[in-house]
Amino acid sequence: MKVHEYQAKEVFARYGVPIPRGRVAETPEQAEAIARELGVRCIVKSQVHVGGRGKAGGIKLAATPEEAREVASKILGMNIKGLIVKKVLVEEAADIAQEFYLGITVDRAARRNVVMVSAAGGMDIEEVAAKTPEKIAKEHIDPFLGLCDYQCRELIYKGGLPAEVARLATSFLKVLYQVYCDTDATLAEINPLVLTKDNKVIATDAKLIIDDNALYRQKELAPLREESEEDPLEAEAHRRGLTYVHLDGSVGIIGNGAGLVMGTLDVVQRAGGKPANFLDIGGGAKAAVVRDSLEVVLMDPKVKAVFFNIFGGITRCDEVAKGIIEATRTMDIKVPLVVRLTGTREAEGRELLATAASKVQLVPAATMAEAAEKVVALTS
Repeated sequence: MKVHEYQAKEVFARYGVPIPRGRVAETPEQAEAIARELGVRCIVKSQVHVGGRGKAGGIKLAATPEEAREVASKILGMNIKGLIVKKVLVEEAADIAQEFYLGITVDRAARRNVVMVSAAGGMDIEEVAAKTPEKIAKEHIDPFLGLCDYQCRELIYKGGLPAEVARLATSFLKVLYQVYCDTDATLAEINPLVLTKDNKVIATDAKLIIDDNALYRQKELAPLREESEEDPLEAEAHRRGLTYVHLDGSVGIIGNGAGLVMGTLDVVQRAGGKPANFLDIGGGAKAAVVRDSLEVVLMDPKVKAVFFNIFGGITRCDEVAKGIIEATRTMDIKVPLVVRLTGTREAEGRELLATAASKVQLVPAATMAEAAEKVVALTS
């Protein structure tokens, strides 16, 4: 779950991180009033859950309250990468001497959290990571020891941060790691961390992404979720309790178990297809869950065929077959379904599908590779 910049800053501020003064506005008039209260040059920043706001024109300076109103009127209602700007953050503009980057995220390959520091902070940090990765210092965190002082010093030295920032940067890193852990985050980022011309260090931007699976214990942060800021199909799947990620291909994929579904995406790609989604029905899924899953997948108009890849352990293949049959009877399905069932009660499941009276094209497959070849052929 993503939170807005102003919400992330509020969290960081509670841990003692200095942030610019400012408030959120939903109208140009509110933006003008906030700028007038601040009494200094302001920056008006669109609040949407997407990167590249500055390059898209969603961040502008305003020298006067009147200019803040004018700028806000242009930013509010903007479409930035498919998301409509409904509010802006109006805050005092920092007198920037230097910009730095601090971030913590999950390194899945290393199976540890990784801390990143760079003197090349600011708007183009993604470009820095892609073209000059040596400018970003990285350290993995031992989960038992946490982020150690010597690691902070190493990061600051390798990241190229100047001496006048080094001491404060250590405390910023420590706090960032504390926020990351306390909020069950998968990403905590300050970009840029700014050294002002009067030698103050402040967080002028902040990003926080919370692990969805931990929201049940993040009572304060969970209500900040905004479905309007999510992909509409992912939002609908979330409402139905499904684990779904929307992709941009034409092969709908439904499986049980995250590992199996990831493997299915890979085998479809190797066969020349492009997955339209990731959807894991989980263990022990009943017929109703299967029907719900198929309905969500078919809400994507790009889907030309659906690949069911079921390995029956806790999940029974006959229950999955019943869900597929129920869906074909009650839904207007216009695309073929390729079904691979193996494991618990697979013979019963295959028998149900083979004898079902259905107007939908049901294509059986014995192996995952065979199913992938068939579904890709049907979408070509």
